[in-house]
Amino acid sequence: MGADPADGADPPPGGLDAKGTKKLRRSYALLALLGAVLVLGGLVGLVYAGLATLTSMLLFGWLLLVGGIVGLVQAVQSRGSSHFWLTVMVAAVNIAAGFVVLRRPEASAEALTMFAALLFLVAGVFRLVGAIVVRGAHFGLTLVQGAFGIVLGLLILASWPSSSLYVIGTFFSLALLFDGLALMALGVGARRVLRLVGQEGGGDGRAAGEGPAGDQDQSHN
Repeated sequence: MGADPADGADPPPGGLDAKGTKKLRRSYALLALLGAVLVLGGLVGLVYAGLATLTSMLLFGWLLLVGGIVGLVQAVQSRGSSHFWLTVMVAAVNIAAGFVVLRRPEASAEALTMFAALLFLVAGVFRLVGAIVVRGAHFGLTLVQGAFGIVLGLLILASWPSSSLYVIGTFFSLALLFDGLALMALGVGARRVLRLVGQEGGGDGRAAGEGPAGDQDQSHN
């Protein structure tokens, strides 16, 4: 009895059958769709920066509150450990900060904007001084980054506290925009790679199927 050629057939490249490849392509399509939603949200946030600032502060407040409650529950569960009181204090601070942010989102946005401006300013000064002192291979790029940080910090401080109405929302929207673009690129690129792999696997399967048939024809001759 002759062996069935299908029994000795090699699995598709990468160990994925047609069903697994289709499932992966669907997953990457959903990833690209999520990226498109994030891009849309980022663009809307850039147009309505004030609303994006308020939304981001409310999200930040809820994250602090929920994180503090979870930390407090974990502290109670591990109350026999040596870091019990430290965990309780951190959780209490998170809960208190969450309540403050949720009750006063505008004042919280002003404080966070001031902190961001000072951070940009200090980081820019350190980058600028470091670039001048070290003069490494990326001297020009570090110099530009330092100068940009100083200018951005001064601009935010010059229009504070009115700048707090749009600075946080603009940064939040830009983060959504770039994250969405990255997810879209990943999803579309992965689907393209899977399509190419499937085409190569189909070509190899056809060539493997034609091989034994050709050998049988030669043996009959």
